[in-house]
Amino acid sequence: MAHSAVKKNEIIERFKTHPTDTGSSEVQIALLTDRIEYLTEHFKVHQKDHHSRQGLLKLVGQRRSLLDYLKKKNLDKYRTMLKELNLRK
Repeated sequence: MAHSAVKKNEIIERFKTHPTDTGSSEVQIALLTDRIEYLTEHFKVHQKDHHSRQGLLKLVGQRRSLLDYLKKKNLDKYRTMLKELNLRK
């Protein structure tokens, strides 16, 4: 299921870096985290949905790449993103 427009806008508003920001790494990481959390809940009910599991692994890899990029670019923002999104690292 795709993001509802309202939830997506809330996430963008929370993590944007400037007024017209919709695609910065922070926003992308937050949106990917929301989708990953949704799919994780989905798999608690549908254990045998292997096709969606492949998509989940792809999303996790994308988020990992963006987090690595953010870590190189701005370590302080990286640490605040981990805290705000409750990610381990």
